[in-house]
Amino acid sequence: MNYPMIRYVLAWVLRVEGAIMALPCLIALVFHEQTGFAFLLCMLICLTIGFAGTARRPRETEIYTKDGMVAVSLAWLVLSLFGALPFVMTGEIPNYVDALFEIISGFTTTGASIVSDVEALSHATRFWRSFSHWIGGMGVLVFILMMFPVRSGSQMNLMKAESPGYNVSKFVPHVRDTAKILYRIYLVMTIVQILILLASGMYWFDALCITFGSAGTGGFGVLNDSCASYTPFQQVVTSVFMIAFGVNFSFYYLLTTRRARDAFRMEEVRAYLGIILAAIVIISFDTLRMYASAGECVRAALFQVASIITTTGYSTTNFDLWPSLSKEVLLLLMCIGACAGSTGGGLKVSRILIFLRAAKRGIRSYVHPHNVMKVRMDGEPVSEEQVGSVYIFLILYVFVFALSVLVVSVDGFSFGTNFSAVAATLNNIGPGLEVVGPMSNFSTYGYLSKAVLMFDMLAGRLELFPVLVMLNPDVWTKGANKGRKRARGRLRASRVAA
Repeated sequence: MNYPMIRYVLAWVLRVEGAIMALPCLIALVFHEQTGFAFLLCMLICLTIGFAGTARRPRETEIYTKDGMVAVSLAWLVLSLFGALPFVMTGEIPNYVDALFEIISGFTTTGASIVSDVEALSHATRFWRSFSHWIGGMGVLVFILMMFPVRSGSQMNLMKAESPGYNVSKFVPHVRDTAKILYRIYLVMTIVQILILLASGMYWFDALCITFGSAGTGGFGVLNDSCASYTPFQQVVTSVFMIAFGVNFSFYYLLTTRRARDAFRMEEVRAYLGIILAAIVIISFDTLRMYASAGECVRAALFQVASIITTTGYSTTNFDLWPSLSKEVLLLLMCIGACAGSTGGGLKVSRILIFLRAAKRGIRSYVHPHNVMKVRMDGEPVSEEQVGSVYIFLILYVFVFALSVLVVSVDGFSFGTNFSAVAATLNNIGPGLEVVGPMSNFSTYGYLSKAVLMFDMLAGRLELFPVLVMLNPDVWTKGANKGRKRARGRLRASRVAA
């Protein structure tokens, strides 16, 4: 592995993290809060280490697939380790494990929290929690790629390791330009939502934080009741934008390049919207008797379906009190997730479609064994390699899910609590059911369970492969052996020259 380049990537991550910590410092200044000094100190620490690590660029800048996966996994870990420091330094989350859980939940856009009283936190801390969603939504390395001085192949390997979906493609020939397009769309949509919420009368601080959570499909609110206190119009606006940020960003790129026909031909987007509509109809009929009017019922169903399928995690009602059918629909949406190439989590609609079509092909092959049948998406054949990667992902997903449920069961909670806790973290959703429901939090879990759930949040955000590759001992052993061999070769060469 190219260890110098991996260290260089991590140093760049710290530079970016240090720079964005200036924002909570500014918020603390606006509200005259002492917590700003903690963020300022953390900012200086990150910038000092970051600039020291990037002062000298490595001679070999190539990053191969394996290096990209390890670099991305370590980058998110380093981002979280330093991002948790302000919580501890301010004393608002004094336990570092809890602080780490909170910030990992933030950066991975999960929204699972250990904080019981959100409104007791300072404005700077609440802003940092919410802004971590916005940074993690599109991905910190996607942002860095806009200015990263490495070869194009290396950039693509980093982007593939961080970006969600079964297949990552470039909009334009240069990866750096692709990153700029993604962030331009992301930024414009964010600004539009902020402006609409401000025009609706929402307080500017709430408008910023709620938008950051909607854009990153996170779920940290600034009020104890999440979004229940906001007006019906503000809830509908938030619902619409949550759904919009769960759409594959290729859809928006096609729209901006005047290829609307190609955009609306995307089968994943059509299936995603169809699933949302079906879920809203089912839940509305199932919960109609629980609400004063049909309009209120549909609005609640719309908000929760949008929040869960996009893995945002906001809530306007305690859906843990809904009938079993509605809760099972939400559990199903937790696993399905949003579109590939969006800021949402979950298995992704595209993977579900490919899996179902591959299963259909397998059944048909028994009836027509000599026919050559291809799995297709948007009219184009999906390669067997991509179909195979979907199978592998689903197998790993089930294995990690089952093992996680088994380990967190040591805390003695019910199966429903443990199952939904793992579903909520592995799919980057936030709230689960029962003990970890929308009106509760994850603080009651022990350290071992929190460690497992933190792993699930990181693995879910990075879609398993990068994290599992990083944990493979062969990656480090073989890399170290190659490094030692190169060192010995250089030593022998220098002796011959002497």
